[in-house]
Amino acid sequence: MKQGLQSSRANLSRWAPDSMPSTGLLVVAGLVVACLITATVVINVSHLTREQYARLQDLERERDQLQTEWGQLLLEESAWSSPARIERLAIERLEMRLPHVNEVEVIRP
Repeated sequence: MKQGLQSSRANLSRWAPDSMPSTGLLVVAGLVVACLITATVVINVSHLTREQYARLQDLERERDQLQTEWGQLLLEESAWSSPARIERLAIERLEMRLPHVNEVEVIRP
């Protein structure tokens, strides 16, 4: 029995070093895999950052265009709603006029 155990150990030691990698090799392989994963993550994050920056530039450009349009609309609104224009249109289109002093009646509560 003792001899059978020793021969089993001898057989085990014969195939173990050749077929099983050493601890150092496992550490190196693990570090290589970790580096590859890290590199992939860095590439992905860089790509996403570029996409987001391009989107930011598009949105800033759109904001500037909308602000310009808003300023133009405010100018247009002030032109359309000027008191002189409203009075002129009231006279021309609606045939309205300012009442004379004698035509004004003051009603008190």
